[in-house]
Amino acid sequence: MKRLKKIINELKISTDIKHEDAPNLIREFIFYSPKIPLRLHQEQLLTSSKQFKLNVTDTYFTGGELIINCFSWGNGKIKILLTHGWASKAADFFELIIELQKIEDVEIIAFDAPGNGSSESDFSNLMLYAESVKSITANHAVPDFIIGHSLGGMANVIAIQEAEINPKLLISIAPLIRLKENFEQSMDLVNISVSAKENFFKNFNAEFPVNVDYFNLTELYKLNGKINHFLAYDKEDHISPYVYLTEFLDKHRSVISKAYKDAGHYKILKSTEVMADVIANIKLAI
Repeated sequence: MKRLKKIINELKISTDIKHEDAPNLIREFIFYSPKIPLRLHQEQLLTSSKQFKLNVTDTYFTGGELIINCFSWGNGKIKILLTHGWASKAADFFELIIELQKIEDVEIIAFDAPGNGSSESDFSNLMLYAESVKSITANHAVPDFIIGHSLGGMANVIAIQEAEINPKLLISIAPLIRLKENFEQSMDLVNISVSAKENFFKNFNAEFPVNVDYFNLTELYKLNGKINHFLAYDKEDHISPYVYLTEFLDKHRSVISKAYKDAGHYKILKSTEVMADVIANIKLAI
């Protein structure tokens, strides 16, 4: 968090005076995922896991291979994969992992995406999350159930479609729908000017192989009728606004969704009601 605060403080100065380093600072601000230290109960959970490492190709930042830290609980034949959100980590699924362990004959698999938690890399992005899912599927186990929170929900869809994974059930918890608008929201919070935002997106489109508008789950989603999909959300979620989710659900009627009042974007992972429904849906699909 200290690094993020430093970036924000420098950004406020740089954008005000239109410093030449402002574009680099904005890029660092967007792609740097702050790391929140583990709490004691999370440390204990990871200590009880089987830990292993996998390679992920970083096409966008280093052009090399990154190592992600992975964790699993149990050795059952039913494989459940968890994909965390931005500025998060495997251990943030603590409550869900505890509940999933009560299901017989399961292996629960989670990971810290590049640039998050204990995994290496100074920066991260959506595609590194998706590549991590694909690496686990190719090198460790093909998941029967895939669960994602926030950015992890969007990453799961991309990975499933690109790697042609066929889970029994996909579960999305407060999934991010529009990446560009999420970037804009983050920049607005630190009062980055309109011209500076426009310049960032221009640079993004030059650096990455697709336009930032491409990362819109409503348009990206090609899984209608192909897999079962349960989506949990809160209408008052300000990180993943309901107006975008409504567009997604209206277009993709095969997705079964449920609203959870006062769940929030982050607290939804601790909601006993959400946990109960996730477990129930998994048991129903086994």
